[in-house]
Amino acid sequence: MDIGVFLNIAAFVSAILAILLILLQQRGASLGAGFGGSGELNTERRGLEKSLFNATIVIVTAFVLSILAILIV
Repeated sequence: MDIGVFLNIAAFVSAILAILLILLQQRGASLGAGFGGSGELNTERRGLEKSLFNATIVIVTAFVLSILAILIV
């Protein structure tokens, strides 16, 4: 198997996983925040939400690195 094929598969899989992880995350602000509404409660991520956030960062980083590797190779 050629390295280019492996990088293409890695980019495709990481892109799909990144989309899924982003869609699974909760919304941070309501519609009122977009129009200058006040009273937003800022909380710290905990538990599953924090794990999803960290996994999203890892997967998106893997996606970017695989795309850069494809461009170099």
